[in-house]
Amino acid sequence: MAIETLTGLNKAAVLLICLGEEATARIFEELSDEEVRQVTRTMANIEHIPTNIKQKVFDNYRESATKHAGLFVKGSEFVKKAFAATGKEGKVRASALFEQFVSGTETRSLETIALMAPHMVAALLEKEHPQTIALVLSTQNVEHASEILSHIPEDIRADVVYRIAKIERVSPEVISRIEEALNLEIGLVGGKEQKQIGGIDKVVEIFDYMNKSVSSEILETMEESDPDMAEEIRRKMFTFENLVALDGRSLQMVLREINNDSLTMALKTASDEMKEKIFANMSSRAADMIRDDLEAMGPVRLSEVELMQQTIVKIAMKLEEEGKLILGGGGGGDELV
Repeated sequence: MAIETLTGLNKAAVLLICLGEEATARIFEELSDEEVRQVTRTMANIEHIPTNIKQKVFDNYRESATKHAGLFVKGSEFVKKAFAATGKEGKVRASALFEQFVSGTETRSLETIALMAPHMVAALLEKEHPQTIALVLSTQNVEHASEILSHIPEDIRADVVYRIAKIERVSPEVISRIEEALNLEIGLVGGKEQKQIGGIDKVVEIFDYMNKSVSSEILETMEESDPDMAEEIRRKMFTFENLVALDGRSLQMVLREINNDSLTMALKTASDEMKEKIFANMSSRAADMIRDDLEAMGPVRLSEVELMQQTIVKIAMKLEEEGKLILGGGGGGDELV
């Protein structure tokens, strides 16, 4: 490290490390997200700051000489602590930036994609095989991935989403092959460890950021080739507990389609908030009957409860498809509950 070769970004990284974690956290609050991303990536690569560099950097910023002869740091750990020390008001932002930082340092092979405009990434990927597109999108921040997916040609969107949902882990060799294919355009650098990057949860997160009509269209197309996959994605996109957000009129419309026995079973594991919301939207007599039935009900399989909850969710979704209500945007087992 020589002062003559340090860029402005290098100097900023050295200065922040020398200032300490708390001061850095306060400075982060004043920087833009892009500035924080750039400087933290530079800081993460610093392991030793020579005394003369530290002195000259401080001189450049017209600060007094530091007390220590030299400073050894683990840049990545420093960054994590700096984010953790962020003030209460900046916690949400710090958490999001920390996620992006970790993703960037662990998946450097694809970090350049994260800095590109979504339509440019889509244009770069549109001629690639859907599996390649799925792998690339799986490594990205879900908001960025959803925007890229919106620009991908409609005729391959569903195929790409299906492949994202099927991804679990990717070997370094696969990443290397992707790098070779895209290297000239975006200068990718390979990852060294296997990393979980896809799966149904990733698809659900991406859909959360997409226009609902677009995600619905993708699911309809996917349903033709793999209805079970489409159904699982739908289940995770909207759960029984999400019904608590419905207005009274909409919830009453759903409840009219369900008999009391089915509703009682579904409420076995429901939150108190969910139960009270439902009881408030039915007759007091019916509510009292269900309360009594719940108290008298013995142990039942969790899978049976969740099956009934899913049935009710399907009813709500059908009512939405018919334009009668608007929904907002789980897994199971055989335990006794």
